[in-house]
Amino acid sequence: MSSDSSISPDLRNQTEVFAVHGADPEILAFAMAKYSRSALSMRESLAEISSQRAEQFLNTFYFQYGHRSIADLAHIAFAVERLSLLAAIVLVDEPRWDGQERSTRYQNFLKSGWYIPDFASDHDSSQLYSQTVDNLFTAYQRISAAVLDFLRGRIPRPESLKPESYERTLRARAFDVARYLLPLATNTSLGQILSARTLETQVSRLLSHPAAEIRLLGEKLREAATTPAWNLNAPAAQAFIAKLAAIHDDATTALAAEASALFNRDIRTAPTLVKYAQPNPYLTETQAELAQTAAEILAPLTSKTPPNALVDLVERCESLEAELAATLLYSASHHSYRQVRDLVADLPASQIIEIVELGTRHRGRHDELLRAFRAGAGLRFDILMDIGGFRDMHRHRRCTQIIQSFTAQHGYETPSSGDLPAGIDILAESGVLAEYRSAIESAHAAAARIASGSAPEAAQSAAYLYPLATRIRALFKMDFAEAQYISELRSGPAGHFSYRRIAWEMFLKLQQQHPNLARHIRVTDFTQPIDIFQR
Repeated sequence: MSSDSSISPDLRNQTEVFAVHGADPEILAFAMAKYSRSALSMRESLAEISSQRAEQFLNTFYFQYGHRSIADLAHIAFAVERLSLLAAIVLVDEPRWDGQERSTRYQNFLKSGWYIPDFASDHDSSQLYSQTVDNLFTAYQRISAAVLDFLRGRIPRPESLKPESYERTLRARAFDVARYLLPLATNTSLGQILSARTLETQVSRLLSHPAAEIRLLGEKLREAATTPAWNLNAPAAQAFIAKLAAIHDDATTALAAEASALFNRDIRTAPTLVKYAQPNPYLTETQAELAQTAAEILAPLTSKTPPNALVDLVERCESLEAELAATLLYSASHHSYRQVRDLVADLPASQIIEIVELGTRHRGRHDELLRAFRAGAGLRFDILMDIGGFRDMHRHRRCTQIIQSFTAQHGYETPSSGDLPAGIDILAESGVLAEYRSAIESAHAAAARIASGSAPEAAQSAAYLYPLATRIRALFKMDFAEAQYISELRSGPAGHFSYRRIAWEMFLKLQQQHPNLARHIRVTDFTQPIDIFQR
């Protein structure tokens, strides 16, 4: 084959790679999008693009033609501080999300404060709410201290370990136990880096949420993306400009003015791509109809004892249509997936299709289908675990997660031995088991009272009182590679014992159904003692 003589010999076999720094996210997205429409290099594109041109381009190709892939090219970093644990769980519930949240293992949450809903004129609910949160934090403090004292007496310090490292390790283990008492009202902080496309979806979803705090969070995210961002380099630039201005000669004064204009310009990270994000009627209207439909169709399940297995690997025996309908109803209920699936599989085919169509009825022109439609995965794990452990499992983005709403219906977890050998009841031997149970059961009772009250958004306000010990049910759909990854990673000795147990149970279920595949998983046996100092 002859070579292409039209290509300059100087440009053959000369791939160039360079990092780009300093471009505003939207301008960079515009420049990258131009690769499909222009022969200009990245350097040439960025040199000629202004923020005004980027806005004009994005208004044309993004909003009018729905080219949302352009927004995948603009990535933005956010700090989200002093939001409740409840709001944080909702915020990060995006398949395309990257970030980090404050750790309940390495930080004492007594100083965090907590979120207080607006109870309007319902003084009794307001007072009960504050008392309950106070009680939970008091128990958190006492139980953390008691467990730490117990661990000091039970676990000697290895000679090779420095006293400060020994103390830090034991304190982290005490927090591992005490965190079960933290209410969802507890304030946390997180950082996230995500594309403008994911941000737009995130903002729209938050604005559609029934909780006031979460709707306000959506507004603040949209505002942060469209107004001037915090500039890390601004103080150094200001000091440099001040030095130039102090020289007092014409040339330097002009240079200072030019530098001021360059460094002090407002940088808006996504002023175009997120400005039109609004509440999503598809979400709100479909969720309302699903809740009503689920209550009617799944009524026969209310008289049956719900299974309390930590992990259920639900084998495939139904049609894709039945899976979709079952997943939609599961998302709007508190029943197990196996219960819902078996009931739906016995429905007439016409009714199954009606349920599926309910999930698409209100879909707008640019709306993605609900997450429940991500069906067909080979493995479906229905998991029932404490909210605290779920927050760690929630980080796995390579699987589809269908998360039921917060409720006290499933009871709560009581940590037994923690990381110590089986047979040790860490709360009982620390002398705080009765206090632990009393604090959580009182919180559940208070939440039930507030939910039945007259305060606006009463049910949403009540959910903030659920401690992290409260169980939550979620369906994790995945392929074998993800099941292998979760089982290996989350069963490791460095993890929290809550999700280590779940990862081990996932492996055991896989081993039962697919023994020839499970043998390839390098799982850590949860039932065997670990050396907590080797983490």
